[in-house]
Amino acid sequence: QGQLVESGGGLVQPGGSLRLSCEASGFTFDYYGIGWFRQAPGKEREGVSCISTTDGNTYYRDNVKGRFTISRGNAKKTVYLQMDNLKPEDTAVYYCAAVFLISPQALCSRTGSSRAFAYWGQGTQVTVSS
Repeated sequence: QGQLVESGGGLVQPGGSLRLSCEASGFTFDYYGIGWFRQAPGKEREGVSCISTTDGNTYYRDNVKGRFTISRGNAKKTVYLQMDNLKPEDTAVYYCAAVFLISPQALCSRTGSSRAFAYWGQGTQVTVSS
C-alpha cells in the first residue's frame, strides 16, 4: 500500500532555513502531482507549493514565493521543500500529499479532507520562533 512520509521539521529562528522531505513508497510516483500543505492552529489548511512529477511544473502560494523552493529528487521518490527566510507566520504542521494526473495549481487548490487525495502524509511540525 502506498504512503508518504515527511521529515525535516523542527524549531528555527526567524530568518532561518529548513528543508522538508516527502518520501513516497508503494506507488509509481510518476504522473502524480505532489504537494505541500500546512495547517496552523485555528486556521484553514492551505496549499503551500506543488510540483508535477510528469513535467516538473511548479506552483507556489504568493506569500512563500521567493522564499520556498520545491524540487524532486533525481533518484529517490522524494520531493523536497527548501524553506528560507522563515517567518513566524510559517509556523504550522506541514503535510505532503499526492494526486494522480493533476496540475500543481489544481493540487494546491484542492480542499476537503485527506480522503480527497490519493495519498496523505502524517505531517511534520515547523515552528519559527525566537
